[in-house]
Amino acid sequence: MTNVLNINEVKKIIPHRYPFLMVDSVEIVSPGKLGIGYKNVTINEPFFQGHFPDEPIMPGVLIVEAIAQVGAVVILSEERFKGKTPYFAGLNKIRFKKKVVPGDVLKMEIEITKIKSSIGIGKGAAYVDDEIACEGEFLFAIG
Repeated sequence: MTNVLNINEVKKIIPHRYPFLMVDSVEIVSPGKLGIGYKNVTINEPFFQGHFPDEPIMPGVLIVEAIAQVGAVVILSEERFKGKTPYFAGLNKIRFKKKVVPGDVLKMEIEITKIKSSIGIGKGAAYVDDEIACEGEFLFAIG
């Protein structure tokens, strides 16, 4: 059974806040293992002022951050990691395949594929209209 967390519940799990909270809701499919997150991308996002004024595109690094935040919620939903802080440890094979623009709904999926002690790896992807916008491997540490 899945558990859908709204933005206020997400804020209870991860420390990110506006303007750097890149997730509106997260569906925990399997605590500590699998989750799906959503971000409604609006023209009001502060990064659109400069990226790019005549052709607003969500920066790739922020798409990666959004996927990572979904992964953080998934990991921290596991009892042994509750209350901890997630950190990036690395990225592998990140690829961007579709622009993300105002009006898009970014759907992010991440599966934690390996975890040992407080270090782990997840495979993640972001989609717009069922097309991959970004995908790759995420390495993380829990502090």
